[in-house]
Amino acid sequence: MIPEISLQPSVGVRRRMLVERVIKGVLAAMAGVTVVTSVLIVVALVRPAISFFGDVNFLEFIGGVDWKPLFKPPHFGVWSIFVGSLWVGSIALVVAIPLGLGAAFFLSEYASPRVRSIVKPVLEVLAGIPTVVFGFFALNFVNPNLVAKLWPVGDVGTYSVLAAGLVTGIMILPTVASLAEDAMASVPDALRQGAYALGSNRREVSTSVVFPAALSGIVAAVVLAASRAIGETTIALLAAGSKAQLSGNPGEEGQTMAGFIGFAGIGDQATGSTGYQSIFAVGALLFVVTMLLNIASIRVVRRFREVYE
Repeated sequence: MIPEISLQPSVGVRRRMLVERVIKGVLAAMAGVTVVTSVLIVVALVRPAISFFGDVNFLEFIGGVDWKPLFKPPHFGVWSIFVGSLWVGSIALVVAIPLGLGAAFFLSEYASPRVRSIVKPVLEVLAGIPTVVFGFFALNFVNPNLVAKLWPVGDVGTYSVLAAGLVTGIMILPTVASLAEDAMASVPDALRQGAYALGSNRREVSTSVVFPAALSGIVAAVVLAASRAIGETTIALLAAGSKAQLSGNPGEEGQTMAGFIGFAGIGDQATGSTGYQSIFAVGALLFVVTMLLNIASIRVVRRFREVYE
C-alpha cells in the first residue's frame, strides 16, 4: 500500500512565505509613498501656477528678461533667473565632473584597499555637510577675494554667481565621485584582465575599458549632480545674491530660480497675491527642468547600458 504524501507546506515553509508576503507589501507601500509624494508635489505646484498664469501672460513669463515680481509695477520675465540657474549649474559641473571622475578613477583603479577605505568615507562625510555651511564658506572665504583672483573681469562684490557655482560644485563633487566609483566597481574584472593580457597599461584600461563599460552609471551620476546643482537654494541665496539680472559675467551678482524661491518664500507677500503665486510658477519651471534632465538621463543610460552575465 502506497502511503499518502501530504502536499501541504510545512510550518517553517508557511512562516517563510508569510514573511516574504509581508516584506513585499512593505516594499510596495514604500514605493507607493514615493509616487504619491511626487503627485502631491505636482498638485501643490500646478494649482497656484495656473492661477498665476491667469494674471500673467505665459509668453511674458518665459521670454521676458526683467524679473521684479515684488516691485510695483511688477515684472515677471523669468529668463534672468533661469540664466542665473544655468550659470551656477554649469560652473558647478565644470568643477565637479573632472574632480569627481578623477576621484572615482583613483578609488576604483589606482588606490589600494586601505587608501580606499579612508578616502571614500571622507568623501561621503563631505556629502553630509549641510548646505548652509557651504553657503557661509562661499560668502566668507570664496567671495570676494578668491573670486577676484580667479576672475579679474569687472568689479567683484560681496556676492557673485561664480562663487555660488564653485562652492556648489564642491557640494556635488561627492555625488559624482561616489556614484561613478560604484559604476566602475561593477565592471567585471575579466574585462580588465583581458586588457592587461593584451599589453594595456593602467591608464589605457581605465579610459578605454572601464570608462566605456561604466558610462551609463557615470551619466546617471552627472545628471543627478546637475539636478542638485540647479535646484540648490541655500548656497545660491547666500553667495549669489538676490539681484536678478541677465549678465554674461559670472563675477557679478545674480539670482537663481531656487534662490528666488528661498528669498520670496520668507518675505511678506500676501497669500494668494500674484507675487506670492510667482513662487509656485518658478517652482513648476524648476520641476520641469529637473524632470527633463532625468528623462534625458534615462534615455542615455538605456542607450549605453552594458549588461554582463
